[in-house]
Amino acid sequence: MKGFVSVLAGACIAAAAATSAFAQAQPTLPQVPLSIDTKKGPVKFLVEVASDDASRERGLMFRTHMAKDAGMLFEFPGDQPESFWMKNTILPLDLLFIKRDGTISSISANAKPYSLDTINSVEPVRAVLELNAGRAAALGIHPGQKAHAAFFGNLPTSK
Repeated sequence: MKGFVSVLAGACIAAAAATSAFAQAQPTLPQVPLSIDTKKGPVKFLVEVASDDASRERGLMFRTHMAKDAGMLFEFPGDQPESFWMKNTILPLDLLFIKRDGTISSISANAKPYSLDTINSVEPVRAVLELNAGRAAALGIHPGQKAHAAFFGNLPTSK
């Protein structure tokens, strides 16, 4: 019996370690550059792209870390009102609701981890960008400014 208990305890520890490793080292989605025009100049990010139902549903849930210049861009097939929640999301986030042309419609700052409260766009949008909480304010990002990415068809041209 003592051997069985040791094996069972070992299996539980291994399962817990695997769950922890999964939460921290998930495979990433495709990444693309995204920039936002601010009064101080463009701010650049490298963002993961959630472009299908499965990746949009999972989002940043269970992640324990995100680099300062990283984020996740949720791309939608059409303009529509969007609602998010923070269930199973460990990181506090800023949510930027973005229209088809890349204009930031609204920002929901400092979304509370694990909250089931809905976070709604104020109008139909084409995408939502999630950044670490406080980054939008720290970088001077506001509604009305432009986000540039291939998805919006407004990448800056090289000179």
